[in-house]
Amino acid sequence: MTGRQVTVDRDRCLGTGICVVYAPDTFAHDDAAKAVVIGPPDPLDAVLTAVEGCPTRALRLAHTDEEGR
Repeated sequence: MTGRQVTVDRDRCLGTGICVVYAPDTFAHDDAAKAVVIGPPDPLDAVLTAVEGCPTRALRLAHTDEEGR
């Protein structure tokens, strides 16, 4: 998933687990039952499915520049 960064808006996250189901190598739940990004990432199509399936739109997938910012 080079050139992309996934983030979680913890204020929006309700911990439904959709992201963990679709991309278990990318997302997990922390002690507060909120999604967190872990690694290594799943294939891009799995991450996109997780992002699109998030009912609260708490996940974002953005392009990064070549320096990883």
